[in-house]
Amino acid sequence: MEDFDGSIMDPEIQGIDEELSELSLRPKRLSEYIGQNKVKENMKVYIEAAKKRGEALDHVLLYGPPGLGKTTLSNIIANEMGSNIKTTSGPAIERPGDLAALLTNLSNNDILFIDEIHRMNKNIEEVLYPALEDFCLDIIIGKGPTAKSIRLDLPRFTLVGATTKAGSISTPLRDRFGIVERLDLYSVEDLTTIVERSSDILNIKMDKDAAIELAKRSRGTPRIANRLLKRIRDYATVIGEGNITLDITKLALDKLEIDDLGLDNLDRKILETIICKYSGKPVGVETLAATLNEEVETIEDVYEPYLMQLGFLARTQRGRIVTAAGYEHLGLEYKV
Repeated sequence: MEDFDGSIMDPEIQGIDEELSELSLRPKRLSEYIGQNKVKENMKVYIEAAKKRGEALDHVLLYGPPGLGKTTLSNIIANEMGSNIKTTSGPAIERPGDLAALLTNLSNNDILFIDEIHRMNKNIEEVLYPALEDFCLDIIIGKGPTAKSIRLDLPRFTLVGATTKAGSISTPLRDRFGIVERLDLYSVEDLTTIVERSSDILNIKMDKDAAIELAKRSRGTPRIANRLLKRIRDYATVIGEGNITLDITKLALDKLEIDDLGLDNLDRKILETIICKYSGKPVGVETLAATLNEEVETIEDVYEPYLMQLGFLARTQRGRIVTAAGYEHLGLEYKV
């Protein structure tokens, strides 16, 4: 990409601009957070109660499909509590020393956010247990006969863990979270409101019908809605007058191969592979992933939840099968 002066834009700067744009779309307070009403109402009560008692909030576990706002909600919790937040991820904590460094740098009422907490090493979990329950850290110094254990007191902090696979978290770790909340896919109405809010922040003029159409094709996921909004804006800039109309929205989404229900090319490939390559018989997820040249985790976390919510895909003990509704969506005859 070139600027008007002919110089090539630094891709690193371009990436930073995209990241800043994404951050600007995120709400900062519970009052700005759209959807997830049950979770929002519960968190409001828990936060107000903790503040009235002058205590740190109980440890929080947020789970659900990707892109629903778990990271956003963790930052909102920190803002509502008036606390600082330190962010990391399960795979990034490789050694007990990494976790010790994080915990000892926290202050009272600080939030430690661990994304993908289900991918945390089991040895790290063992170190985390006393930190969560007793706010202390046991460190072993030295080796062999001269080794000795030292206990460090930690500030009263709140761990906020996020995961797309709550079932993959060990029971001892899950039991140490006082607050466990599931985030569900968003309704078209809530997504429409999110899209309209994002278009205002990005200073894009967007018709109501266009916002509804985008919401319908966003798989119930705000992250996808915001990503598609930016791509539709590109089409509106090039082939329109900058305003996003219903016609431009439909054109852009059709070009991106996203159908009326929000299914993309890989969604349809998953259904077609089961029907055509395996004659509609049950297929294991590992076999499906190998056939499509995709990661098992991508199919399980990103694609299956939405296909199952639509009733197009079902999990059985023998494998994945396509339902009658899935056949109908693809325009194929259903055969039992």
